Amino acid sequence: MSETIELVLFDIGGVLGSNGWDREQRAEAVNRFELDPDDFQYRHEETVGALESGEITLDEYLSVTIFGEPRAFTPAEFKAFMFAQSEPWPDSIAVVRDLSATGVEMATLNNESEELNCYRIERFGLRDIFPTFFSSCWIGARKPTHAIYRRVMGMTQANPARTLFVDDRAQNLSPAAALGMQTIRFQSAGQLRSELRGRGLL
Repeated sequence: MSETIELVLFDIGGVLGSNGWDREQRAEAVNRFELDPDDFQYRHEETVGALESGEITLDEYLSVTIFGEPRAFTPAEFKAFMFAQSEPWPDSIAVVRDLSATGVEMATLNNESEELNCYRIERFGLRDIFPTFFSSCWIGARKPTHAIYRRVMGMTQANPARTLFVDDRAQNLSPAAALGMQTIRFQSAGQLRSELRGRGLL
């Protein structure tokens, strides 16, 4: 185990599995449910911040973005479609499972609405790997704002210089690095395993 890294934080969507409700998933919903893409995107942008920071529920989000007018489908049907878009990536999960066996402290750090977040934690089997989940819906801040990283550092009392953050998006890594955290930009499970080995963590 590395003597340098004391805490490793992992994004979920794009690292441990598919994204939850990102552009690709919303595009699929537009096609499947024959939504007006411009209207849906506008309503999504108006509400996604509140959704992911825990200020509104998924039902409230859907009432604004989708069900402000009569639909031929139900909210339950739409939510079932949303959840079905989440797929775990076994190779990536195997890497974090191996890392957890070394005893290094680990947690997730992701943007997600509460209902979808809980589903994905269960669907991906993450509760058996991670003891702690720093999700935007519970932290009350979202990546890439500095606030979410500062709050996680405060709650863990971790030294940023001894903290490693893994994310697939450069815009989420930059503020972490600015606070002194070490970072890895995820590209593949093999690359992640190699970089963790290079840091003496595996």
